[in-house]
Amino acid sequence: MRRAVLLALSTALVAAPLAMAQAAPAAAPAKAAAAYHAPRTPFGQPDLSGNWSNATLTPMIRNPKYGAQLVMPPAAVKAEEAEMAREFKEGDMPTDPNAPVQKGEDKNVRPEFAAAGGDVGGYNIGWLDPGRAVMRVNGEPRTSLITTETGRPPPRKDGEQASLFGRGRGGGGRMGSFDSYETRSLGERCIIGFGRNAGPPMFPNGFYNNDYQILQTPDAVVIEVEMVHDMRIVRLNAKHRTDGVRPWFGDSIGWWDGDTLVVETTNVPKEEAFFGAWKDLKVTERFRRVAPDRLYYSFQVEDPSVWDKPWGGEYEFHPLKGELYEYACHEGNYALPDMLQGARRQEAEAAAKAQAPAAAATPAKAGGGRPGGAN
Repeated sequence: MRRAVLLALSTALVAAPLAMAQAAPAAAPAKAAAAYHAPRTPFGQPDLSGNWSNATLTPMIRNPKYGAQLVMPPAAVKAEEAEMAREFKEGDMPTDPNAPVQKGEDKNVRPEFAAAGGDVGGYNIGWLDPGRAVMRVNGEPRTSLITTETGRPPPRKDGEQASLFGRGRGGGGRMGSFDSYETRSLGERCIIGFGRNAGPPMFPNGFYNNDYQILQTPDAVVIEVEMVHDMRIVRLNAKHRTDGVRPWFGDSIGWWDGDTLVVETTNVPKEEAFFGAWKDLKVTERFRRVAPDRLYYSFQVEDPSVWDKPWGGEYEFHPLKGELYEYACHEGNYALPDMLQGARRQEAEAAAKAQAPAAAATPAKAGGGRPGGAN
């Protein structure tokens, strides 16, 4: 059975009733990984640098069929990964580019993208990076990245079902009208990514570009995100800003707790609300290299005005096979004017269609012939 890994689908699951029970937030890597000590940078920090990816078949929010199961059963893991392997194999097979394809008949198109019906936006597997394996944490295959008992966010105090994204952000948030470029999503405008790749907290988006490069200096850690070339700068041993400015991705400060980089983010802008929380939201992330090829990541979110207690999740990054290249997306690229021009064309056609019946119903003037009725 094919699975939905898109954050948009994960977000849709939030609309279902949320169970009241929840587990403690993720805190630290499993003890089995504690014996590993990361190599050091020239200035003595644990070395987290390099190119990483968090692409995975495991969704952020757990499929309800798993209930309170955090660890995925072996049979389910085998089925998930075998299906993805089959899709990649089938998608890599040669096809005739001139062969007609009827809507719904292309077996190389994943069901998550079938809604596009072959139009723009309907990607086949060759354009995607959804991951090929179920996410494992210390070897345990997981059913969700969120680690609450239900594998989903806890109920909000106000009882509302908030969106994963804030207003104006792409990928599940308010997409806006076609009246102006300013009413389109921030992702379409190439201002920030249209998933939550940059966070905080950070999640794969299920589409593509789930890749990162971590750079370290004595005073800062920089997380470069492939999706729309987002850049998070974590100021080390600093204090949060007090000027009221809420920068994109919030205000992140960090410090080292042994081999673990602890990052605390506040001052999140409203446009980047996380399930409705932003004004008093605090996100605490932990990064720790637990093996040469594994970077452990956990997050805890808290907002006393939204939730009764903190909650969170965890996963592991794996090395990226290759380099992180430029995501050449910039505000004002040709796609956005084309979208707006297309909308103006549709409006003109609709106006002309509406005027046609009125013109047909208007009786012709008597007299005909020359102007003024002269013969």
